[in-house]
Amino acid sequence: MKIALRYGLIITAGMMAWTIIAHSIVPNPQSIVHSFGAFTFINLLHFACIYLGIKALERERGDKPTFKEGLKEGVAISFVYAITSALYFMCVLLIIGTKWMAGEAMRPDIPMWVVGLQAFGGLVILTMIFGLVYSTLISFFLAKRLSNDA
Repeated sequence: MKIALRYGLIITAGMMAWTIIAHSIVPNPQSIVHSFGAFTFINLLHFACIYLGIKALERERGDKPTFKEGLKEGVAISFVYAITSALYFMCVLLIIGTKWMAGEAMRPDIPMWVVGLQAFGGLVILTMIFGLVYSTLISFFLAKRLSNDA
């Protein structure tokens, strides 16, 4: 669990740094920096931290993890990231308000609490889906293979 906490919090810290820097430099939340740049940066960071987390599990155990162990560790890292990033954005929404949300201006007929709930739900669900895909790919390539000679 220490590995999941460490690498999940690293992803969250990177995401926090990205959002703070991007909103300081480019205040328009619908710009290419916020949409494509954030998606690319955060997903690369997510992939890299899952890889590093599975490699840390390998170093900790002294042996390559099985596919299932690597998958579980990667999903645990993604879960920590999903929960902590949702908490971060909840704090941002409470402190700064909705000016960082790109989609709120396009839906004025929907109450803001519904928009926020949809955003947090989407964040957690998509983070877990991407984390499952990344963990599966990484675990497939890093997992201990069973020998036919045994």
